[in-house]
Amino acid sequence: MILGMSIHAFTIVHVILSLPGIATGLVAISALAAKKLSGLTGFFLATTALTNITGFLFPFRGVTPAIILGVLSMIVLLLAAIALYGGKLAGGWRGTYVISASLALYFNVFVLFAQLFAKVPALRAIAPTQSSPAFGATQLVVLIAFIVLAFRSFRGFRGYQLG
Repeated sequence: MILGMSIHAFTIVHVILSLPGIATGLVAISALAAKKLSGLTGFFLATTALTNITGFLFPFRGVTPAIILGVLSMIVLLLAAIALYGGKLAGGWRGTYVISASLALYFNVFVLFAQLFAKVPALRAIAPTQSSPAFGATQLVVLIAFIVLAFRSFRGFRGYQLG
């Protein structure tokens, strides 16, 4: 039991936090390419942080790749929040925000695909392990898409004028 919930119920809460975080993150990061700061930015950062925090509350079975990714995600989320709220996106904080927010979103999407391949029978049949070529190819496509998104957002947001 976690916070008075079964593991299954807690997993549902964890997923309910992660999906809107991913959706609003895609909107928020994409808006940067159009030189806009989305009103969903705070929601993206908050739900992504809560997703990470709830991930740390699952039963601890030693340091795993998921724990390491969660720690890395919390670090880049902290950088994004400092750049946005502390640095007010001035100077180098603008690039720090774009890169760290993009990385945080990428980490969540990486985990989403890892979970889809682990839980969806049709995908598990294609790639029964994370070392399967189909899983690696999918994650490579996701990585390339995020590099392009981050690059476009970085270039576009460079011209953003603080109001």
